[in-house]
Amino acid sequence: MFKILTRTFATGIVTTDYPDRPMEPVPNLRGKAVIDFERATDCLPAALVCPTGAITVEDKLDNRKVTLDYGRCIFCGLCAEASTDGTIRITGEVELAARERGHLVSSAHYRLDAAGKQQFLKIAPVERQVSEAQEQVKERLRKKIHRVLGRSLQIREVDAGSCNGCEVEITGLNSPIYDAERLGVRFVASPRHADMLLVTGPVTHNMEIPLKKAYNATPEPRLVVAVGACGCSGGIFGCNYASLGGVDQVIPVDVYIPGCPPPPQALLHGILLAVGRLQEKLNSPAR
Repeated sequence: MFKILTRTFATGIVTTDYPDRPMEPVPNLRGKAVIDFERATDCLPAALVCPTGAITVEDKLDNRKVTLDYGRCIFCGLCAEASTDGTIRITGEVELAARERGHLVSSAHYRLDAAGKQQFLKIAPVERQVSEAQEQVKERLRKKIHRVLGRSLQIREVDAGSCNGCEVEITGLNSPIYDAERLGVRFVASPRHADMLLVTGPVTHNMEIPLKKAYNATPEPRLVVAVGACGCSGGIFGCNYASLGGVDQVIPVDVYIPGCPPPPQALLHGILLAVGRLQEKLNSPAR
């Protein structure tokens, strides 16, 4: 026991104070892919090697549309390797959570010259998937959620068909480094005790009904967070004989957390985004 205490005191505090301060960059961590749309001359090779269709190229006559969907991206880096002009790179950024599925999608339009090279025209605006009236209703709900759940959050994790990669990262939230309980975030065994469902994996046909039951058993105001590329879009599995695709194909989703799998920092970012804690930090007088 004395040796354990001695080692503990020598190690010191390892817990991060995120989100008060940004996390230190992790060397060699694969984060989101970035396309320099204005300089890109040919995105077709990257689209051809993308295993999930996160990068797509649509040609109509001499016009081309290039789309990058982070909800499908598994951060494999093949696109950057295939980029012939060096305009696609992999960054260490992992905090990509978004409240709207459309906010994970970006695209640009080009004109093709005689040699098939892209001539940049414009970057398409992010498509809004809800009307202004619906957005006002959602904003009122977010304020209510923040008021009710802002200081304490009980989470029920639901594996709807995951490979368990996301579960490994979720377990990391309770490690000494991230210590989610310091933020009032706790995992519970029943959806009846939960404020949020943290759903992983593409929803398999066998898990469709259990997921709906868990959703209906969660008391209002409830939140649903889709975790990983599979939870956001179906990932490498997509829709097939065994899978229904992303979580939003079965139940409403409040926040999407891309990644394959998303690391604990990305998970914590998405969870805090769902309950409005990040906005609270940004608006605090200390800043």
